[in-house]
Amino acid sequence: MNDINAAQKIKDLLEFDARLNEINDIDILLEEILTQAREVMHADAGSIYVTKNNKLTIHHAQNDTLTAQLPKGGKLIYRYFVIPIDGSTISGYCATTGQVVLVPDVYKIPENTPYTFNKNYDKESGYRTRSVIAAPLIANGKEVLGVLQLINKMDKKHSITTFDNDDQLLIKHYATYASTALQRAQMTRAILLRMMAMAEMRDPKETYNHVNRVGAYATELFEQWALDHRMNPRSIRKTKDTLRMAAMLHDVGKVAISDLILKKPAQFSEQEREIMKEHTILGARLFKKVHSDLDIAARSVALNHHENWDGSGYPGHVDPDTGKAIHIDQDGKPLGKREDEIPLFGRIVCICDVYDALRSQRVYKKAWDPNQVNDELHKLSGHKFDPELIHTFFKVERNIIGLEKRYSDSSAPD
Repeated sequence: MNDINAAQKIKDLLEFDARLNEINDIDILLEEILTQAREVMHADAGSIYVTKNNKLTIHHAQNDTLTAQLPKGGKLIYRYFVIPIDGSTISGYCATTGQVVLVPDVYKIPENTPYTFNKNYDKESGYRTRSVIAAPLIANGKEVLGVLQLINKMDKKHSITTFDNDDQLLIKHYATYASTALQRAQMTRAILLRMMAMAEMRDPKETYNHVNRVGAYATELFEQWALDHRMNPRSIRKTKDTLRMAAMLHDVGKVAISDLILKKPAQFSEQEREIMKEHTILGARLFKKVHSDLDIAARSVALNHHENWDGSGYPGHVDPDTGKAIHIDQDGKPLGKREDEIPLFGRIVCICDVYDALRSQRVYKKAWDPNQVNDELHKLSGHKFDPELIHTFFKVERNIIGLEKRYSDSSAPD
């Protein structure tokens, strides 16, 4: 490696570290780690795994060749699966040994090698995996947080070549920076989940996986909307990070609602229903003191995620800090916000929250099937929901279904 290349690699590493330090949400961070590592190491594809219950859980997979075959703006849907940490696979062996694994050709792995390559992945996708390099994400010098795996290095002519010893050294550095950022993001997620645990203790419907799903759906919907509006990629990434966390906190105001109402096993009275509506104002009030973009976003989501496109939602035009109406209707009640008066984040989370509520089983109802939910979303488009965002939602419906499986109620919280 000559001096010019070495200087460029150092610059790339520093930029990589700086970008990771801008991200707080673990899901957005993992996607960014994979994206940036692939870009710098010229990998056509790759995946990133996180350790969970002594197994590796896939969090993101990317593949430029397969993505190019999709309609413009399409996003690759990856299959959610787990891999045992037992050394039988490349990534599993990497996690077991804590060492970088470099395989020049996965179809020519020597018979005495402890790990193998599952050719079914290529058969199912029509892709040809050749060269693979995998690096463990290690915290505190011992705990394996996950594995970063890159596939098929590409040369300047966009032909597949082989990862080499320089790449082996380089990916170690990337894994070190990624591990530090991942530890920080895991702590942030843990704090958010503790906050939501308080809400769950108060309201059994507000589960870990519900807020994870709403957050995941919201970022998926926003990303497609942002791409359609030709938003700057860096701004998309930063906004997704903030929205993901803010969306998880959409109902945090319920911690201030009486148990007599939250846990009532029957329908609410009119008075109780009005008290429940106050969770929007109470949630927004928690973020009165603004210290970051997250405070601004969380305040907006908490306050506006029950506003309706046609103005029939709540709490309407109110000052969240006093609860007093800013604009009133003919009955003297706060005038509902309508259409673009409702902030974008509120309109997005409204759709995602309702979708998940309809798709989830509760003690008082069965989960609706996908066709019922789709019909309801179409029916409420232009009334409860922003019609443009409903159109966007159905563009990413396959992605949403994948996220729904990942954060199913039977799975443990991430």
